[in-house]
Formats: sequence, C-alpha cells, structure tokens
Amino acid sequence: MEYGDSSPGEYVVRREVLDESRLDVVAQKGTWSIKPTVGDRVKEMLRCSAPRLKDVLLARIPVLAWLPKYSFRENIIGDVISGCSVGIMHLPQGMAYALLASLRPVLGLYSSFYPVLVYFIFGTSRHISLGTFAVISIMVGSVTERLAPDSNFMVNGTNGTESVNIAARDSSRTQIACSLTVLTGIFQILLGVVRFGFMVTYLSEPLIRGYTTASACHVCVSQLKYLFGVKPARFDGPLSLIYIVAATIITYFCGLRSEYFIDVVGEIPSGLKPPRAPDTTLFSKMIGDAFAVAIVGYAINISLGKTFALKHGYKVDSNQELVASGLCNTIGGFFRCYAVTSSLSRSLVQESTGGKTQVRNKFINPALGCCAFPQAVLSTIVFVNLKGMFKQFIDVPMLWRTNKVDLLVWLVTFVSTILLNLDMGLAVSVSFSMLTVLFKTQLPSYSILGNVPGTDLYLDTEAYREAKEIPGIKIFRSSATINFTNAESYLESLQEKSGIDIGKLQTEKKKREALQKRNQKKEKKREKDEAKKNVWMKNSQNGVVLSMTDADPNFPDKGQVNWAYHPDRVTLDSDSNTYEEITTVSHQDELGKHSNCRSGTHSIILDVSMISSLDTVTVKTLKNIFRDFGEVGVAIYLAGCQACVVEQMERANFFSDSIPKSWLFVSVHDAVLRVLQTLQPETDVMLDSSCNTHM
Repeated sequence: MEYGDSSPGEYVVRREVLDESRLDVVAQKGTWSIKPTVGDRVKEMLRCSAPRLKDVLLARIPVLAWLPKYSFRENIIGDVISGCSVGIMHLPQGMAYALLASLRPVLGLYSSFYPVLVYFIFGTSRHISLGTFAVISIMVGSVTERLAPDSNFMVNGTNGTESVNIAARDSSRTQIACSLTVLTGIFQILLGVVRFGFMVTYLSEPLIRGYTTASACHVCVSQLKYLFGVKPARFDGPLSLIYIVAATIITYFCGLRSEYFIDVVGEIPSGLKPPRAPDTTLFSKMIGDAFAVAIVGYAINISLGKTFALKHGYKVDSNQELVASGLCNTIGGFFRCYAVTSSLSRSLVQESTGGKTQVRNKFINPALGCCAFPQAVLSTIVFVNLKGMFKQFIDVPMLWRTNKVDLLVWLVTFVSTILLNLDMGLAVSVSFSMLTVLFKTQLPSYSILGNVPGTDLYLDTEAYREAKEIPGIKIFRSSATINFTNAESYLESLQEKSGIDIGKLQTEKKKREALQKRNQKKEKKREKDEAKKNVWMKNSQNGVVLSMTDADPNFPDKGQVNWAYHPDRVTLDSDSNTYEEITTVSHQDELGKHSNCRSGTHSIILDVSMISSLDTVTVKTLKNIFRDFGEVGVAIYLAGCQACVVEQMERANFFSDSIPKSWLFVSVHDAVLRVLQTLQPETDVMLDSSCNTHM
C-alpha cells in the first residue's frame, strides 16, 4: 500500500484489489487462536493460588478494595454531611413507603437500615442510596394485600359489629413481605452468580420510564384513602386502579362515614428485632411476584448506578450489583425488611451534599421511637417524592419528535401497567419491547448503492443525488443483519431492487431448454430423412427403384409406396417444418437473451457488512442466491464481510468450487474494480483499477 502526497483534508491510497483469499496472504492471517479453550478456562477457574484468591475476594467484597485506600482528608467531611442529610430523608420516606407496602411504618425504618449496611460491603456504586422506594413498595403491597386481605382477619366486635384484627393482619403481612424479600434476593443472587447482569439491557429506558410513571399513578391512588381519611374496599387484578379510584370517590363524597378522625402512625417500637427465618411455604405463591420485584429493583439500581458512575468516572460491575442487591434483600428479609432498591431523590441529595463513597452509610441511623405522624402527612410526603416521576410525562412529546417506536413502547408500558397492575404490566411491556426489536430485524430497509464519482464511497442512490449506479452492476445492502426471521424478505427485496425476477427467468429458461430439446429431436429426424432421400436419389440415378414399406397417409391403400414419385412432398414438408421451428427457436433465444439482461445487469454485489453472525437459514439463503442468479447468467459477489462471519462460513462449508472464496471481497470498491477488470474488453465503464482513490 502506498500513501501519496495530498493537500490538507484529502488522502490518496494506492493498493491492489483484495478479495478474501488475497487478504489472507497480504494481512498474514493466522490459524492460531488467542482465546483460551474450554479446558483452559475450566483449569483457570479451578486453579487456587494466593493471587487468585485475592482477586476473587476483592471482586466479591468490593469494600476490601476501596476502604483501605479511603482518604479521610478528602472525603470524610462530605460523607458525614451527606450521610446525615440522607438519613433525615430515610425517616419519613421509610415510614411513608411502608404504608404503600401495606406494612407497619417501622418496617420501612428497618428497610432503611440493614440493607444499607450490607450494600456498604458488597456494592460497587459510590453514590446511590439504597432503601425503600415507591415502585417496589407498591409491588410488595400488591402481594401482601392479595395473600392477607382484611377479610381474613374479621372478628366480632361490640354491638354485633365486625372489625379487623389489626395485630394478626400486620403480623401475617410482615411474614409475607419478608418471605417475598428473601425469595427476591435469592433470584438476584442466582442471576448474578451466573453473570446474568446483561438482562437489564432488555429493559430499555422508555420502558423503565413509562413503567415508573405508571407505578407513580398506582402509588398516588393507593394514598388517596389516607389523604381523604376513608377505607374503601380492596380490589385486585386488571382495572383495579380504576376500581380504587371509584371506591374512594364514592366513599368520600357520598358521606358513607359518619365520623371523621385522623389516623396516625402510632407507636413505633424502639430498638432492633432479632432475625427470624422466612416462611418458605409461601414461596410457591409468590414466585412470579418475586421475580418481577427482582428485575425491576435491579433495573432501577443499575440504571442509577451507571448514571453516576459515568458522571464521576468510575466503573460499576453489573453482575456484582446484582449479587449485592440480592444480599441486601436476602439478609434484610431475616431482619423484618422488605424489598429495597435505590432512590433517585435520595441519591441526588447524597451527591449534591458532597457524598463521595459508601462510608456515609455509616452515619445513617434513623431515630426509632414513638411517632404521632398523621398518615395523611406521610401520604403527602409520598406525593411530593413522586414529583420527579410525574415529570416523565414530558417524554411523550420528546419521543414523538425523535423516535416513534420508543414512544409506542412508553405508551404501551404505561397503559398496560395502569390497567393490568404492576406484575402483568411488566410482562406485557417486556414482551412488547422484544417484539419491537424483532420487527426491526424483520423489516429492515434495503437500498441500491451508487458510487460517488472520484471516491470509493458507495451510498444509497435514493438518498444521495451524486451517488450513481455503475452500469451493469447492482450493489445491494440491508440495514440489518440477516437471520431466519428476515431471510425470505431479503431475497424478495433483492429481486425487487435489482429488477430481476428469478422465478420468471427460470421458467423462461426451462421453456427454452424444452424447446431446444424438441428441436434437436426434429433436427435429428430431418437429418435421418435427408439421409434416406439421398440414398434413394443415388439408387435412382443408378437405375434402382427403392421400395419402402412405410405407408403414405395420403394414400388409402396399404400397399407399398414408391417414394420416387413423391420427392417434392418429402422435401417440402421436412424443410417447411424445420424452418418454422428453427425460426421459433431463434426468436425464443433472442427473447431469452433480452429477458436475462432486460435490466442490463450482469453482476450483483451484496454488501454484507451488517451481518454479525450466520445461522443455517442464512447460509442456505446465500447459497441459493449464488445458484439461482448464476443460472440466469448474473454473477454474485460478497463484500465487506467481517472476519468472524468468514470463519462461520468456513465452518458451514459455504465456500466450494461453485462459490470460491475469491468472490468475497474486502470492500464494495474492491468488488466493483474486479468486476470491471473482468469485463473491461466488453464495457466502456472505466474506474481506476489500481484502487487509487482521491478524496
């Protein structure tokens, strides 16, 4: 390769045209592999040494890596202020969010204490604030109220009235919430151990924002009963949000309550409770709910963690975060905590007040004691903290302008979560989001590329006016990879864009071949008749009369016919039929010739640079393209194939005598130059065959 002199802003490159076979020689492709084999990886995993043990401990217990390096002079003041500020927020938020989970407020305080200490040891983010969160609380509340409704704890009161045994109900709901939290943590730990942290990538930002916005609506509705001081009936399942709203309005405005009083939080026990094992018999009733809480909690946690990590220039380990979240929930579940995740409001306060590490968690110590907070006040705290979530409604006009598919995901997530509740809404949202990805791969855009004169650039001819098609060559590109879902549409679009109907051309070819066979048979018969006539003529000139046993259909008798009296008939019939058929064959051949080249296309170059992997359907589709287009006289070439895809082709035995590796080129420009070199005597199109490109 040579680099020529050029003016600023330009470059000149001169090199030979490279196909894949020549590239292997020029670039000195090796057969070695730098990736360890499966056996080597197993040995590495089982190898035990002091350095490896240290690496494992530092990876699994991150506090051992950063705490010894902690700088008191730089960080301690900011961490103390941040810890105190966030601790003050934990107190009202913990009690308020516990009401969302239909639990006693003290459980919210427990959930703001134990998980925070666990995350201090195992977490990798320096800025997120773990604890109670509205969305997770309402998801836990849907489980506790479903498995322990008020109707299960009705007791006979005075004057023949019925009342709810609050103590028994709260105890049962606490057991349910703790069991759900432990199961949620187990799911998260298992997913983290098998390195399943990448699954959060399937929860797109529009999905998460639409889901949290809908969850905020559920939270608001759940707080209406505390705000208005009413106690409507509990509804579960689809459309329960609407029934709650309706029941609250009817109860409040129709005067169904004769007395009005203010519910307060009541006494909060001081001190901490000893650990208690969860009720494992409840696991079978909450598997789906636990998995949903695990996914949503982790998605919120890692999204906030990566946001702050990117802003402050450090790395968050997604798999370790999954394990850390699981340990927080599993250990917390034994100490009467319910499921936790990070909070945006607390995390922002922590960052803005100077918090730089998780050391500030050591200064969080919510005061536990008697609290006479009115429940309406706690509901108001919840409403205020949801302000940021409701601001996400501005996503709708923004997504309308930028990406309507993401807008559709946002709206479907919001509506399904509102109407179908949090668990079913999440399932519908994720399924719909995956379908949009599938549709994008199934319905890519296809284009014909043209060359920008004087460059090696090939652009969409419909989008760029200066991109000109090269006569006789069609360059076809797909905007997405090819797989079993879109292989058929790829072939159909190729025929449509190139103007070559393979099925029609193959049918015409078969007709021509059948006609040629018939003509060959008739030609042989004519030659045979000519030979017989020549023999008869020779014998008649020698005075010999040849008698034939064939019967002439023009003579009714069955006697022998002397063909000497019918020379004109034999010659006329044979010549006229043969002339007619030969004329027909000549005309059909001319039509076939024009049908094969009616678009003037003799070569097609497939730009496969977008293909990232090959499945068996793709391999068969490409082989069929080479075969079918080759049968109608159109050559197929591949360009821009990635090295990993070439290796997959070789393993799939894609290359053969009919599809040599030399038909695969490094770039579209290399393929075009090779085609023009091959057809140079027959075409007037000229490009710099030495690949001397000026830009």
